[in-house]
Amino acid sequence: MSASTSSPNVVLGVSGGIAAYKACEVLRGLTESGHQVRVVPTDAALRFVGKATWEALSGQPVATDVWAQVSDVPHVRIGRQADLVIVVPATADLLARAASGRADDLLTSVLLTTRAPVIYAPAMHTEMWEHPATVANVATLRSRGALVIDPADGRLTGSDSGPGRLPEPDSIVELALRVLARGRDGLAADLAGHKVVVSAGGTREPIDPVRFLGNRSSGRQGLALAATAVARGAEVVLVAANVQLPIPAGVHLVAVESASELREAVLAAASDADAVVMAAAVADFRPSQPASHKIKKQGAGLDLALESTTDVLAELVGCRPVGQVLVGFAAETGDSQHTALEHGQAKLVRKGVDLLVVNDVSGGAVFGQLNNAATLLWPDGRSVEVGLGAKEVLSDAIWDGVRDLWR
Repeated sequence: MSASTSSPNVVLGVSGGIAAYKACEVLRGLTESGHQVRVVPTDAALRFVGKATWEALSGQPVATDVWAQVSDVPHVRIGRQADLVIVVPATADLLARAASGRADDLLTSVLLTTRAPVIYAPAMHTEMWEHPATVANVATLRSRGALVIDPADGRLTGSDSGPGRLPEPDSIVELALRVLARGRDGLAADLAGHKVVVSAGGTREPIDPVRFLGNRSSGRQGLALAATAVARGAEVVLVAANVQLPIPAGVHLVAVESASELREAVLAAASDADAVVMAAAVADFRPSQPASHKIKKQGAGLDLALESTTDVLAELVGCRPVGQVLVGFAAETGDSQHTALEHGQAKLVRKGVDLLVVNDVSGGAVFGQLNNAATLLWPDGRSVEVGLGAKEVLSDAIWDGVRDLWR
């Protein structure tokens, strides 16, 4: 049972990797969000960041073994009182001990006794992350309901680079807050075992090496969809077109620029995906002959010959594997003959998707905003109105719809 405090209790486990220093920023982000945080490091973690640092930043005592304050039974009490346990970084050794059910220090004992959601943020060298033993340990933990996010791809210790880098602390904090927002339901990880593809952002079609045709999409809704899916346990491939916002922790990022690059990336990722959510604003037209040099300003104007781009969503509908759920987005405005919703209903029939998210973008609404409102449409005539609110709220509604279609 969770402790009855005014703010959620978070246990921050820290294992012995060089990325332990980044856990200090995770701790600060959680405490500044109004959470009580108890740090439980391993002995090895204290070789990287000392006990005094953890106690000063958290305002709570720090111990590594079960023999400290024995009368309080900390190896049971800490886990029982937690609303969330998050391990940053989770080394290969810690993952192995957790997967095998070891209880040889305070942190692994807490991991055994807690019934709160558990998040592991791995960080290690690429060879260790890709070793069959680590792969098996991660699969075991995920099968038990733990959320093991995939590490980032980037600079490691020394000159090494590759998968195994700890995601940015801010993105880990955001993930923790998403799981906490779901309460104990976060433990269910109802998208676990599913691979999903999310496209985000807006494509750019080159006019010349300097200029391009683009759109107003910031990618916020696509990023919110990706972050929410990770928090609900899914394996997420994020195809991001020209997104300048922070990338959520735990996603497989594929960065693209043009509609043709997005098409190639989405089709490749979708071949074995359980769901594809096309939240990106993909250009309908592109210059038919982009210039190889900067076009100089001459005369009164510039005439551009445009050609249609490939309809990626239609192509996905035509080649999708059995059981795959396809979600499309329709950014519509009303006109003299039809409302935005009526245009969306026509698009649902025309596209042949399983779920369509209709946004009324009249007057520049939605693009770049923190909030969103939409209508979800199904081919059987059902519809759900999602009122104006955080884009994460709409994201949860969309994933609820996808989950129900899987069922």
